Amino acid sequence: MKKNTNNTLLFIAGEVSGDLHGSRVLSALRELNPDVEIFGIGGQRMAEQGQEQLYDINEMAIIGFTEVIRHLPFLRRVFRHLEKEIIARKPACAVLIDYPGFNLRLAKILKKYKIPVFWYIAPQVWAWHKSRIQQMVKYLDHLAVVFPFEKPLFHDAGLPTTFVGHPLLEVLREEMSEETFLQTFEIPTNAKILALLPGSRKQEVQRLLPTMLETAKLLEQQTEQLQVIIAQSSNLSTQLYEQYLAAIPLKNCLLLQNVTYSIMKHSMACIVASGTATLETGCFETPMAIVYRVSPLTYAIGKVVVKLKNIGLVNIVAGESVVPEFVQNDFKPENVATYIENMLTDMESAQNVRSKLSMVRSKLGHIGASQKVAKLIAGIAWPD
Repeated sequence: MKKNTNNTLLFIAGEVSGDLHGSRVLSALRELNPDVEIFGIGGQRMAEQGQEQLYDINEMAIIGFTEVIRHLPFLRRVFRHLEKEIIARKPACAVLIDYPGFNLRLAKILKKYKIPVFWYIAPQVWAWHKSRIQQMVKYLDHLAVVFPFEKPLFHDAGLPTTFVGHPLLEVLREEMSEETFLQTFEIPTNAKILALLPGSRKQEVQRLLPTMLETAKLLEQQTEQLQVIIAQSSNLSTQLYEQYLAAIPLKNCLLLQNVTYSIMKHSMACIVASGTATLETGCFETPMAIVYRVSPLTYAIGKVVVKLKNIGLVNIVAGESVVPEFVQNDFKPENVATYIENMLTDMESAQNVRSKLSMVRSKLGHIGASQKVAKLIAGIAWPD
């Protein structure tokens, strides 16, 4: 592939999922251009692919309107720093991965300096406000979307858009078989496994894990052979989780790291923070309750802005409410426990949910999103 002399690219991923998907794109890009130099924002996985990190995703994990307001001085410093680096390095292309509140503002800065802007994993404007589409048309050169229903939304507005399939399909496999999983963690074969997935951000864990544990506490009293497993995010400390476990102790509870897909696959039911994890759990056809809680002000603003019936990605992709969502004040231990107990004890009900979830994976396209994205980026950065 013919390339210009500028091998520098800017990559921005502000969350754990963006770091995962971005790292796979970086790997594919290096196969196309071994001399590529990457700088920007990401996590451990992107760093392992050679990205020079100006900031880490842990610094950027800011959720909600009120949290953004509190962090405005820090965010202003980040934008000033990035602008200086953009001027100095003049990247051949900027690759922005999801993270819309931050990346849309950065796209405007990039356009000022005539840097081509490629966006991977579209912001969910169909859930928030469609006014953002016109901003994207103005500031982006190309958009790669991961859901088929997104392409006409952006393409018809005048933004070059490619459906590449969902990158989850490249990584979505359990790390170990059920037999190995049970043996490795000394879980009885007759155990009813309930997984708690409180998210990858510290704020999410702080807001969600205590109520998840209280729900599990209720279920312990109602369900025999209950085994609770908490999926620990690799970017958060064990101490964060242990402080809540000390306050709300459970009889049989494991805190496991780096086997999240096996946890999803081999559990009878999951309680999952709204986000990509709901889609991942759904692809493993595991019944779940989707939960979420933000600050009261953030929720009040969100109620005005959000235009969708469901917030859970798995329900949005399915096109119906396959699994229940417990948001804000509805997220109470007794509410969630009632549903989860049914999934743990009524095999017919659980199988009905599994059957509906089986359709979700088929709607995500085919494997190969990272390679497709890498080729699109290379075409913009190093055109023939």
